[in-house]
Amino acid sequence: MSVVDTSRPAPPVRTAPPAQRGTVALGVVVAAVLALAVVDAAGWKLALLFGVGIALGLALFHSRFGFTSAWRQLVTVGQGRALRAHMLMLAVAVVLFAVVLGAGTSLSGAPEGLVEPAGLGVVLGAFLFGVGMQVGGSCASGTLFAVGSGQTAILLTLGGFIAGSVISAFISPWIALLQNTGPAVSFADTPLGYPGAVVISLVIIGAVVAISRFVERRRTPPPVDQPPTASGLSRVLRGSWPLWAGALVLAGLNALTLFISGGPWGITSAFGLWGAKLLDLVGVDISGAPFWQDPENAAKLSASVFADKTSVMNFGIMIGALIAAALAGGFRLHRRVPWRLAAGAVIGGVLMGIGARFAGGCNIGAYFSGIASFSLHGWLWGLVAIAGTYAGVALRPLFGLGNPKPSDSVC
Repeated sequence: MSVVDTSRPAPPVRTAPPAQRGTVALGVVVAAVLALAVVDAAGWKLALLFGVGIALGLALFHSRFGFTSAWRQLVTVGQGRALRAHMLMLAVAVVLFAVVLGAGTSLSGAPEGLVEPAGLGVVLGAFLFGVGMQVGGSCASGTLFAVGSGQTAILLTLGGFIAGSVISAFISPWIALLQNTGPAVSFADTPLGYPGAVVISLVIIGAVVAISRFVERRRTPPPVDQPPTASGLSRVLRGSWPLWAGALVLAGLNALTLFISGGPWGITSAFGLWGAKLLDLVGVDISGAPFWQDPENAAKLSASVFADKTSVMNFGIMIGALIAAALAGGFRLHRRVPWRLAAGAVIGGVLMGIGARFAGGCNIGAYFSGIASFSLHGWLWGLVAIAGTYAGVALRPLFGLGNPKPSDSVC
């Protein structure tokens, strides 16, 4: 799938260690308890979405499907393999979304894609997010599955994410002002409708693939390191998946989310809610912030977190990743985090939390779901996030983080 230097031997495939059965059992019990809580708070459809979240966590962990690392590998050593996996995911998603959106039917009424204005808010927000995910070491989806698999440093990134989202609630009028500086453009708003939108999207996807291959031919990236895996059928639950398998599963699960809930997959809107709820627990009421004055947002704040679609799916992702990591024998709690790494995790999380609000979404809500919904702002998000990646890569050494080199293997 990528062009590599064949004179270098490919890294060896390592065997996965034994499954951590106790941790697997704990994960299953927690999943069952939370599923019952979701059913009690919001009913069976949200419980289905909780199950979709668990499946997303499994797929993200087993395929190591990254967004942060994909852009970092591209800009540092010219490795475009992971970016092409993004394009495969997006190609399948646009076709599936066209079917659901074109049919106009879901389990929750008429489905709606995520089409947002392509304005200055996206430009500023995606740039901040691009910087933040490199300094913080993870993106939105990566943060959730990394926390679930026991990476303590990324828990600090999640904390920063929540803090940035809380800050955004107080500046929401300025965010709305910048977001509305551009038009909301959908490729489906043409005489050719969704078939035309699919063609436009596939042409752009093909161009990105061609550019990534051109960059590889010019730079000759290093071989790709393979994580520990299992063989045979056990590879499905215990081993590493090829990126193309992760791409297909993620595209299918996002389309399933659209069909069940009437809207696509998102992540970061839940972080502001979590922050407000946590502050309320310690006696700090931020319901007067401009964001929470909106009636729809105020209703979410007053309701159970188990009635919030995005929160429920996020919980599922973390639990799914925990179960997947334990099945693969890879669940590890990192007890000591160097202070520079910790500082970068928090700062990166704050930048992503604020950036996601300005941009109307993250690597999932804006980039993945936006492009799958035929929104121009999704492509603009991805382009600007790459620019932010260059800045973030330059800042990583300040926080004790390395960058890939041509002589290294990349994962």
